[in-house]
Amino acid sequence: MATGESTRVVIAAFFANLGIAIAKFVGFGFTGSSAMLAEGIHSVADTGNQALLLLGGRLAKRHADEEFQFGYARERYFWSFVVALVLFSLGSLFALFEGYEKLRHPEELENIGWAFAILGLGIVFEGYAFYMAVTTSNDVKGRRTWWQFIRTSRVPELTVVLLEDLGALVGLVLAMAAIALATVTGDPMWDAIGTITIGLLLGAIAILLAIEMKGLLIGESARPRIYQQIRDAMLRSPHVEDVIHLRTQHFGPEQLLVGAKLAFDPGLSFSELADAINDVEQRVREVVPIAYPMYIEPDIVRAATAPDPSQDQHD
Repeated sequence: MATGESTRVVIAAFFANLGIAIAKFVGFGFTGSSAMLAEGIHSVADTGNQALLLLGGRLAKRHADEEFQFGYARERYFWSFVVALVLFSLGSLFALFEGYEKLRHPEELENIGWAFAILGLGIVFEGYAFYMAVTTSNDVKGRRTWWQFIRTSRVPELTVVLLEDLGALVGLVLAMAAIALATVTGDPMWDAIGTITIGLLLGAIAILLAIEMKGLLIGESARPRIYQQIRDAMLRSPHVEDVIHLRTQHFGPEQLLVGAKLAFDPGLSFSELADAINDVEQRVREVVPIAYPMYIEPDIVRAATAPDPSQDQHD
């Protein structure tokens, strides 16, 4: 996944959410619907979140320096984690509070036609943003299910935008249903219930995002398929007898740390060993171009030494 592709998805979501946020606040002004207000705050949070994702992408491009010798690629993971916190605090908690207040002090809704028109427009804009996110994600999803993709993707922007846009679409439908029920029954309590439901939805999405981004921040390994490609490339080198141990960790979506202890032909001279290591690195990067930095420790197979099962396992 090229950085430019994920950036385009984020920019599209930013402008969609900005326009929808303005429209929702206009709708709230005409109707007084708490569900509409909650959706407006939700769109403001989403707009700010897209800005944070763009900021993270920009900061991640900085070159390595003495203080951060592996670079700043993890900025993308950090700001994606911040997005989850913003979505929870500004989106979910506000909606829950507003819904609770409207349960205590119900208010009649006005100008319902405005609400349905704006929510319908919101569904169109959010649907387009969600379509773009899905289309872009399909290029990297492969045969994984959408749930597997969300759980295993190393591109934080796509995970965030997919879940945010999905939550926004569902939230719009919930707001529309709540306003419709409040209008049909004449009971404004339905509006408050819809607001609380939106708050719970946003809270669930925020928690899922926080869990996923926390894993990336701590340092997730390469996906099993990529891990196996690296291992196979190493074993194809003519002077490699075995992969004693292999570890990987993502610094960012496009930067994968690779560390390995390889059993080389014990008959190699020092110069030949250096050439063999370079050959391994080249073979790995031919199949996994993001494999850098790469550190290879040469060794030989010692038959008398019992293998450590933990050394060659990969979760």
